[in-house]
Amino acid sequence: MLGFLRRRRGERLRRRLGVRLRSALAAAVVVAVASLLAGGVLLVAVRGTLLDNINTAATDRSAQVTAAVKAGSDLTTLLRPTARERTVVQVLDASGQVESASDALTGQGPISALRPADGRRVRERHHLPGTADEPFQIVAEGVSTASGTKTVLVAESLDTVDDGTEAILIALLLGLPMLAVVVGFATFLFVGRTLLPVEAMSRQAALITSRNLHQRLPVPSADDEIATLAATMNTMLDRIEAASDAQRRFVGDASHELRSPLATVQANADLLTGADLPEQAVRSIGRIRTESARMARLVEDLLLLARMDDVGLRSRQQDVDLDDLVYTEQERLALEHPSLQVRATVEPVRITGDADALLRVVRNLIDNSARHAVSTVTINVNSRDGYAETVIGNDGPPIPAADRDRIFDRFVRLDDSRARSGGGTGLGLAIARDIVAAHGGTLTVDDLDAGAAMRIRLPLPVS
Repeated sequence: MLGFLRRRRGERLRRRLGVRLRSALAAAVVVAVASLLAGGVLLVAVRGTLLDNINTAATDRSAQVTAAVKAGSDLTTLLRPTARERTVVQVLDASGQVESASDALTGQGPISALRPADGRRVRERHHLPGTADEPFQIVAEGVSTASGTKTVLVAESLDTVDDGTEAILIALLLGLPMLAVVVGFATFLFVGRTLLPVEAMSRQAALITSRNLHQRLPVPSADDEIATLAATMNTMLDRIEAASDAQRRFVGDASHELRSPLATVQANADLLTGADLPEQAVRSIGRIRTESARMARLVEDLLLLARMDDVGLRSRQQDVDLDDLVYTEQERLALEHPSLQVRATVEPVRITGDADALLRVVRNLIDNSARHAVSTVTINVNSRDGYAETVIGNDGPPIPAADRDRIFDRFVRLDDSRARSGGGTGLGLAIARDIVAAHGGTLTVDDLDAGAAMRIRLPLPVS
């Protein structure tokens, strides 16, 4: 469970960071780790080189002093310290007493307990008293003389090694964060510039709908992976546009061809209605008229949707009194459904639009509300905040929250029985939403505790 929560947090963090910031952080971390490893290698290499130099210098001085002791030469020059007194020398007699020493060691005892045999050379490292507690590399070499085996002690200061190590550490501690920040910032900028074509493609893709499938994504001039992606997406849009055009042509052609035979069926059913036929035949003719009328409405809806998908809604711009449309449909509802109670609160509201299209929307929603009502249909018309609002509801079952967007899709019906006598064609709400959207408004489902209601919001004319 803990691992699952960690993964979920990691996924949420990756989604929040974005590609640019993730790339910048990754580059900064990689540079920091690489610089840390390179700095560690450099530190070890430099420190080893400096130690080798110290050992070489101490060994050379020891060889010089040893040669001078064997020859019995004057040791004054060889005992003189080097610059900054980093090298000091002691010569011990056969009994281990200091015979001669550098000025810095005057009055001090032997600096090391090492007593190698003649011709042998050994090393150790420790601090010398009176030298600011600095570490020294000590080389001890035995030399045979007439007075016995003497010991030459040469101590080389390790201060240069420590100074070099400290300088590298300071450079790493100060330079590494700065380098990581600079690389991360530069990566953020470069990735942002690289993703500019992707952002342009995203903006253009967001504008492409079923109404403007002819538009295409911009293809960058550079021949890279992003240009390949744009070209592939445009090829996909070509296929989608071709399929959509073929589907719209099919729907339009099929719907147009169905109008004539349906009109013939309806005309013949009307002629047979007045004939002296048996009761069973009369019922069959009634069913034929009902089904043919339903089929005619479906064909008209399909033709309207095909035209709207193809060229959009060509609406007339005229003054429309919403209250008049609602009163007209309220009277029709009272005549067709006398058992329903209609509660209307209507204020005079005038907008600009297509009266026939808006009447179709109001009629569609009122019929839909009456079909699901138990006993009451409510209609409210008012203006508020620059919008004309029309709310049409009923006291029937509420619309589930999960279906409040889906019901505006084509051929979607929430009727469990899918009965033809109780349900519509599944196109009315889709047509109503498209008409309202073409007028710059919205059609939504109101959130009610009981019953269901549709809210139309249309912009009022700018005075």
